Amino acid sequence: MRTLRALVAAALLCLVPVLSAHAAADLAYDFENGTTQGWGPRGGGVSVTVTPDAAHGGTSSLLTTGRTATWHGASIAAPFVRGVGYTVTAYARQVSGRPAATIALTVQRTPTGGSTTYERVAAATVTDGGWTRLSGSYLFTAESADVQLYAESSDATGEFYLDDIVVTPLGDPTREPVSSDFEDGTAQDWASRAAATLQPSAEAAHAGSRSLAVSGRSASWDGPALNVLGRMAKGDKYALSVWVRLGPEATAGRLGLSIERRTGGTPSYERVVSPKDVAAGEWVQLSGTYTLAYDVDFLSVYVESDTGTFPFYLDDFSMKYIQPKPIQTDIPALKDKVPFVMGSALTRPDALGVHGELLARHFSGVTPGNELKWDATEPREGEFTFADGDFLVDFATRHGMTIRGHTLAWHSQTPDWVFQNADKELLLRRLETHVRTLVTRYKGKIAAWDVVNEVVDENQPDGLRRSKWYEIAGLDFIRTAFRVAHEADPDAKLFINDYNTEFPRKREALYALVKRLKAEGVPIDGVGHQLHLNIEYPPASSVEATIERFATLGVDQQITELDVSVYTDFVSSYDTIPPELLVQQGHRYKELFDVFRRQAAKLSSVTVWGESDDVSWLRSWPIPRLNAPLLFDDDLQAKPAYWGVVDPSRLSPAVRRLEAPAGTPKVDGKRDLEWDLLPDSPVARVGDVSAGFQARSSGKGLYVLVEVTDPTAGEDDRVTFTVDGTSYVVKRTGGSYIAKGTGTPHVVKRTGTSYAVGWTGGGLKAAVRPTPTGYRVEALIATGTNTDVTVSDSAGASTSWTGKVTAAPAVKLTSAAHRTPVLDGAVDRAWSAAPEIRTATWIQGTSGATAKVRSLWSGSTLYVLAQVADPTLSEESPNPWEQDSVEIFVDPGNGKTKGYEDDDGQYRISFSGRITVGGTFDAGGVKDHVKAVTRTVPGGYVVEAAIELPTITLAPGTLLGFDAQVNDASGTARTSAVTWNDNTGRSYLDTSHWGVLRLTQG
Repeated sequence: MRTLRALVAAALLCLVPVLSAHAAADLAYDFENGTTQGWGPRGGGVSVTVTPDAAHGGTSSLLTTGRTATWHGASIAAPFVRGVGYTVTAYARQVSGRPAATIALTVQRTPTGGSTTYERVAAATVTDGGWTRLSGSYLFTAESADVQLYAESSDATGEFYLDDIVVTPLGDPTREPVSSDFEDGTAQDWASRAAATLQPSAEAAHAGSRSLAVSGRSASWDGPALNVLGRMAKGDKYALSVWVRLGPEATAGRLGLSIERRTGGTPSYERVVSPKDVAAGEWVQLSGTYTLAYDVDFLSVYVESDTGTFPFYLDDFSMKYIQPKPIQTDIPALKDKVPFVMGSALTRPDALGVHGELLARHFSGVTPGNELKWDATEPREGEFTFADGDFLVDFATRHGMTIRGHTLAWHSQTPDWVFQNADKELLLRRLETHVRTLVTRYKGKIAAWDVVNEVVDENQPDGLRRSKWYEIAGLDFIRTAFRVAHEADPDAKLFINDYNTEFPRKREALYALVKRLKAEGVPIDGVGHQLHLNIEYPPASSVEATIERFATLGVDQQITELDVSVYTDFVSSYDTIPPELLVQQGHRYKELFDVFRRQAAKLSSVTVWGESDDVSWLRSWPIPRLNAPLLFDDDLQAKPAYWGVVDPSRLSPAVRRLEAPAGTPKVDGKRDLEWDLLPDSPVARVGDVSAGFQARSSGKGLYVLVEVTDPTAGEDDRVTFTVDGTSYVVKRTGGSYIAKGTGTPHVVKRTGTSYAVGWTGGGLKAAVRPTPTGYRVEALIATGTNTDVTVSDSAGASTSWTGKVTAAPAVKLTSAAHRTPVLDGAVDRAWSAAPEIRTATWIQGTSGATAKVRSLWSGSTLYVLAQVADPTLSEESPNPWEQDSVEIFVDPGNGKTKGYEDDDGQYRISFSGRITVGGTFDAGGVKDHVKAVTRTVPGGYVVEAAIELPTITLAPGTLLGFDAQVNDASGTARTSAVTWNDNTGRSYLDTSHWGVLRLTQG
């Protein structure tokens, strides 16, 4: 039922007609059903009855008698919503024999904090000789209580009839915008949630001259709230925005925007915008969307902090209805284009309106995102709540969808009571009760359960996460959860689910755990791979390697939480996502679904973590930012990502970019050290053919390397290089290596299994060697920008890399000798064996502090010595990167990625020895791996650091991604920064431009 009608349902015994959910229709009172339809007497002794004695239309009207004052009459709780205009019409007639009088329709209301007011809506002179029409309009804007519409007469004792009263909204209140700018000097209906004081203020304003000052808060949740009951309709989406600024004397704080809703007196709280940093003196916008998914009797939007009770200002609030676009019905359904269950995560709002239509059309399976987690289903011991879970399960059942239950045991979103005062026996008893209750309730409805979620930590010696579950119960919590789930529903498929399984260390840790548990007889049916990826990394081949690895255990596999972020790091943010990134994302989805289709015999389901971009969790994690990781956009329209799954021929060509660092590798078909400084750029697999590609720039031309995976040799296997329209073809087998260029091709040399091909007149050449998985092509071709590398085999399979290749500075290489120095800040003799490098690549300024840097290694430890020339030292800034310091960057795998992997580290040591560490998320995988000693010396300082690298085995020949940076401070500001290799200024986000450190024996 429409929200406006819900507001007055208690007062109206009968509403005619019944309104649709979103119609801005009339409210009509014709009294034809024999009731007063909610109208009652106003004043002592007054009687209001339905009578057949007179009627304007039909056979009945409303008769008012017993009046003794002019304001006596008939009244009703007014069906008016603040901020919405109405026209009101009615027909009136005096009872026979009564003299003419003025009959009026009037509104009574009491504004918040004010006195009761009476406002005339319509009036006319009415006689007993016929029906007179009353007509007028009405609008009120101040928050008010006791709003009544009533009829009165200038004749204090007059009796009169009313009929065909019609209230017509000039706009649907759930569609009308709500705004607050405080320019009128009032709080504009904002009220305190508790003790906070709200005061319009001219001390600060985002726009105009006033804002709302909030002070005297009693808790982080205490502050300004606005009643929006009746202004949102169930199933509709709204855009909310407000500007906030810290108040006087507040130096830092985080503010967010939330919704409080109540149904039957039970409150619930939902985030619209997670708390954001608000710097002193700056206005910050909090903006997000919200879909009302419940019937409510209270609805409020409010601003809160994550901690603290600091004062703040708010200004320029707006709430606007978002008109949905119809879903596209002229495009193929996703579920019809894949050979497995095509699933989507969903929450309650996603099952309503056009979102529900999209789900039903395109997906054959669903995973409730939060509604079946422990905090949602058993917030207090023994008190189970299933309303939301039942709603989503019923939705899926009605639409013939399979359902994944997510999740029974997890270290996150588990209430504190579960672990409170718990020994192993009690904890496992609580777990058994919870698992048995949920699985039994949904037996026969939920086809698969994520029984345990994210229990692996590859950084631990045994590969297991040190959660409270593990600390109290060890592996027995996993064994118990699977056993009980199987007992409760033997037909449900039981999964262990985790993220980063596409990375080798996490893959092998989970593999070992599953293998062990299956050997013990634990009823694990399958492994879930979350696959929260980005548009560049990791390569699709890593995903395929994971699927193939777990297939050896004979378990079912499912992709459970797929999305593809447009960002490669955790800091960057776009105001508008560049269209070329969405095209790139489409090709990324194409590569991934190529893998899934090839591996369909090993995969039973692929689930994307949300149906459309507007509901993605990546809009708020790891930071609030615009992201578009899914197959449909904010308007539920198909994106290039959708076409990458359904019909890749609809995609625009992807234009990739590759840097060609300066270099002159020998063209002999051997992979020398020059190529190992960087990883190969992947060329996607088609059939059994895939490749990796690199380039180096020089004055002689463009050196290229292609590592081809093609297990079956054929006469027509070949690699074609096309640069700015000129093609060069190199074949794989026999003596018929052909190269097509500007000159006449001919084979110039054949030695054993190595072939060299040259072109007369151009000095260009190529060489080919077989490898265990295929063959390698190395060539020197003409320099150009627009480049295509196509790998083809004799069976007709073909895959390519297309993009722009640009010259770049050489990748710097240094070495670390095998020695163990004393970590004391002194330059001892061990360091004499280490070559010296210097920071000379300026990323801020052109002069300032610099360093001479050396490296050693021993066991699993990398040692770094930095001797810094800096005569003036400062740590005055609260920001560590603005203090005099040395930053050491280490990538154990030399992955050269555009983000950090979990064992990549940024280790910052100030001149006084203060250590700060950066990396993925909170740098949890590396933050405890560094020790350092510093010493000030004449003209500067010395940093000596020891960095543990437990994720790899250090040995002669090992290559590490490596760089060093010196920050030079003056007072509270950083005045310059200089690195060894990386010239981008993004070393703290991106490992792709670091140099390389090679470990040696001596």
